[in-house]
Amino acid sequence: MDEVRLSAYERRVLAEIEEELSADDHLARRMAGRRPSLRPRLPRPRLPRHRITVRGGPAAAVLGAATLTLLVLAVATSTPALIWGFAAAWMLTLILLLRLVLRWTRRRADVGRPDA
Repeated sequence: MDEVRLSAYERRVLAEIEEELSADDHLARRMAGRRPSLRPRLPRPRLPRHRITVRGGPAAAVLGAATLTLLVLAVATSTPALIWGFAAAWMLTLILLLRLVLRWTRRRADVGRPDA
């Protein structure tokens, strides 16, 4: 492949950009501790400190029991409020179970990784 040469204007602009970047102390500190990686890492979302952590297993069990109770009551009485309550509880149960499965698969993937 042929080598591409920069024009004088492009070299001057590149030199100005490099000069501005080298003068930025904050950027230099941030880049100093980084090593190049072959595999890009996805940023993990940082949770706010005020967020309450809930254990997934017990919460899923309680929510599952409440969902089952609402299902039985909704079928027995055919009350719209109970049917809607069951639908809401069922959706929350599914979301919680999905989060548990995702967390479990991530842990399993981390255990199988050689650099973990």
